[in-house]
Amino acid sequence: MRKLLNTLFVTNEDAYLSLKGETVIVEVGKIKVGQFPLINFEEIVCFSYRGASPQLLGKCAERGIGVSFFSPYGKFLFRVIDNENGNVLLRKTQYHVSDNEDQSVLIVKNFIVGKIYNCKWLLDRTMRDHELRIDLDKLKKAKEILSERVKQALNIGSLDEIRGVEGEAAQVYFSCFDELILNQKESFHFQGRNRRPPLDNVNALLSFGYSLLTNECFNALQMVGLDPYVGFLHRDRPGRKSLALDLMEELRPVLVDRFVLTLINNRQIKEDDFVLNEGGAVTFTESGRKLFLTEWQNHKKEVITHPYLKEKVQWGIVPYIQALLLARYIRGDLDGYPPFLWR
Repeated sequence: MRKLLNTLFVTNEDAYLSLKGETVIVEVGKIKVGQFPLINFEEIVCFSYRGASPQLLGKCAERGIGVSFFSPYGKFLFRVIDNENGNVLLRKTQYHVSDNEDQSVLIVKNFIVGKIYNCKWLLDRTMRDHELRIDLDKLKKAKEILSERVKQALNIGSLDEIRGVEGEAAQVYFSCFDELILNQKESFHFQGRNRRPPLDNVNALLSFGYSLLTNECFNALQMVGLDPYVGFLHRDRPGRKSLALDLMEELRPVLVDRFVLTLINNRQIKEDDFVLNEGGAVTFTESGRKLFLTEWQNHKKEVITHPYLKEKVQWGIVPYIQALLLARYIRGDLDGYPPFLWR
C-alpha cells in the first residue's frame, strides 16, 4: 500500500478493501494490514482480484472518491465514481490543449526532455559500471550530444522542432545501444531500430516491452480520467493511443530498455527463446514470452524512490503517478508537468 498525491495505491493482489466508520480497511486474508481515513483521499487504486465491499464503494461514491480496479498485471477493469464527479471538464481541457500547439508544446517538451535525459542516464551508468568492456569514447560523445539535445528541447517552441530534436537524439542513442549489450553478443546484436515486424532478437524484446508499457500508460490515463486517444505529440489517428504513446516516451529507457539489457546481460533470456519466421520476422517462443512476462511482473515490484515525489514506490506504479501528475497539470493544479528524471 502507498499513499501518494491523495491517492491510495493497493498493490497486493490478495487485498480486500472494506469500510469501518469513516475509514477504509485493507485486509490480506483475515489480517488487517492497513486502515486509513477516507477524508485523506481523492482516489483509491486497487490491483487486486478480491475487490472491495459494496459499503465502501457506496461511501466513496457519496464522498466523490474515485475507486479504480486493475488486475494484478495492470489491466484496467473498471472505475466507480459518483454521478456528479465525471471527467468531462478535465477531458474538455485536454482537447483544448491538444488543439493548441503552444499549450501542447509546454507538455511535450517535458516528455522529450525526460526521454533524452533518461537515455543519457542509461549510457552514463554503463560507462560508470563497465568502463573496460565498452567503447568509452563512443559513449562519451553520445552522452555529450544528448546533453545538448536536452538543452535544445527545453527552449523549443514548436512540435516539429521537438520532433526533430527527439529524432536526432534517438538516432544517437540507438547508434551506441549495441555497446550496452555485454553478454551473448553472438545472439543479441543491435544494428538499429526496426519494428513491424522486428527483425532481430533485441528489437523483438524492445517492441514487446514498449507494447506492454503503452498498455500500462493507457490504463493509467483511463484511471485519472484523461482520454488515452488524444495526445499532444502523437496526433489523432483512428485507433491510435496517442496520449499513451506520449506518456511512455520518458519511461522507455528506464523501464523497458534497462529491463531488456538486464535480461540479456544476466543471461535470463537466450537464443532459443526466439523463432525466426518466414519473411524475416523474429518472435518469441511460448516459453520465451512467458519468461519475459514473469520477469516484467517481478521488475514492476521493485521499489525505487520517485525522483519528483521523493517517496518510495514500486516501478509498476510509476506510469500511474505520471498520469496523475499530468492530469493535475492540465487541471491547473501544477505550474508544469514534472517528467520522470531517473537518477
